[in-house]
Parts: sequence; C-alpha cells; structure tokens
Amino acid sequence: MQKPLAAGERLSDARDSARGEARRLGGKAKRHWLSTLARVGLAAKGVSFAIVGVLAIELAAGRGGKATSREGALQTLADETFGKILLVLLAIGFAAYAIWRFAQAFFERHDDDDGTLKKVGKAASYFGRGLIYAGLTYGTIKILVGSGGGESQNERAHKTTAEVLSWPAGTWIVGIIGAAIVVVGLSNGYRGVTRKFRDRWKTGEMRRTALKWGTRVGVAGLLARMVVFGLIGAFLIKSAVEYDPKEAIGLDGALQKLAGQTYGEWLLGLTAAGLIAYAVFCFVEARYRDV
Repeated sequence: MQKPLAAGERLSDARDSARGEARRLGGKAKRHWLSTLARVGLAAKGVSFAIVGVLAIELAAGRGGKATSREGALQTLADETFGKILLVLLAIGFAAYAIWRFAQAFFERHDDDDGTLKKVGKAASYFGRGLIYAGLTYGTIKILVGSGGGESQNERAHKTTAEVLSWPAGTWIVGIIGAAIVVVGLSNGYRGVTRKFRDRWKTGEMRRTALKWGTRVGVAGLLARMVVFGLIGAFLIKSAVEYDPKEAIGLDGALQKLAGQTYGEWLLGLTAAGLIAYAVFCFVEARYRDV
C-alpha cells in the first residue's frame, strides 16, 4: 500500500506545479508577442515592396513613376495625403520586424540535427535582417522629421563601396560581399522554384484557393527578388574587378539597369509585377506563417 504524502511534500509538489504552470504561461505570452511583432513586421514589409513595385510599373507604362529603392518609395509618401500617418505605421512595422529577427537570432530553438555552422549561419542571417529593418526604421523616422531622403541607395552604394575599396584587401571584400548577395538571390529563386516557403505555413488553416494563389505569388515574388539581388551582386563584383565604386548599385539601380535594356519597359514591368507579387506574399506570410 502506497504511503500518503506528508503535508510538506504536498506543499512542495503544489509549488513545483505552480512554477511549471507559470513558466508555461510566460512562454506562451512571449510567443504571442513575438508572433504579433512578426505579423506586423511582415505586413509593413509587404507595403514597402508594394509601393516600389507600383512606382516601377507606372514608369514602365510611361505614366510617371520611378525606379527607386524602398527608402525612395517611402520618401514619395511624405508629400501625399495621409502619407505621414502611413509612414508612422510603417516605422512601427519595421521596428517590429527588426525586434522579431533579433529575437530569432538569440533565442530561436534549433533542430537537433543542426550543426554548429548551420546554427551560426541562421543566427547571422536573422541578425543581418534585423539590422536592415532597424536601418529602415531609422530612415523612415528621418523622413518623418524632414531630415532624410536626400541620398539615393545608389549614391550610398557608391560611397560605401569606394570606402571599402580603399581598405587593405578591399577589392576582395567587395567581391566576396557581391558573391554573397548573388547567393542570396539564388537562394530566393530556389525557395520559389521548390516552394519550400510553404513549409512554414499553417496550411491546415488555409482554404484551397488561398493556398493556390499564395503559392503562385510566392513563386513569382521570390523569382523577382532573385533577379534584383542577382543584379546588385553582379554589379558589386564588377565594381571590385574594375576597381570602380560607381559600378555598385542598390535596388533603385537594379531597376534602372532593367529599364535601360532592350525591351526595358517589359523587363522592368515584369520585375515590378514580381515585386508586387512579393508584397502580396508578405501579406500571406503575415496571416499564415507559423511563427
């Protein structure tokens, strides 16, 4: 016959159970906040790419518009009705995205079969994305207070590349960074063609139509990103080979390169449509991604 627990043992078990429940609820609350930050951030990311894509399509169609980076696209909002309100919302969204990525870099649990190199690579990737969106947050705030938007992404690329080229082994550093950007582009293309992005979706909650069209915009958007990143990386490599910082380009420069080609309006239009598809893909991610 099992001996009854003493009063002290029962009290200890109750305390342990209460602590376990508190940890469980605390972890659930943290996951809820991170999920909210991720979804807000993904939505803001989608809006920013949508603006770039719309401006580029207008340029390709001969209806004004321009080939610009996301910072340049945000600058166009400053003079629009309700533009300031949208910029405030985007700044909040970019900050949310940055915090989410930083949290992933430091706290995300890895698969048991992930090696050290893979873990470090993932953390570095998350941290790098967090830095990009922290920069976008800062840039958006500068536009809001009227002290930003004077320099294009192309101009910053020229200045930064010129600085790095002046360092010892600067040409190698620029070339390696360019190659890394090309790899990022190819990675986007691979994710698009293989549809691996769906592995992170809550497909069980999606209707058939949402899954079908979400997949289509994901493929189109990621292929457009492959083109853009491929151009940026290729011209950065060219900048290193020719020791000419003016060859370096940003997103605006990549779109301008497409516009300057034979049938440039079609190439620009297709890529711009792909960026809009990527924006819609970000909205699908915001709704269905398993964060």
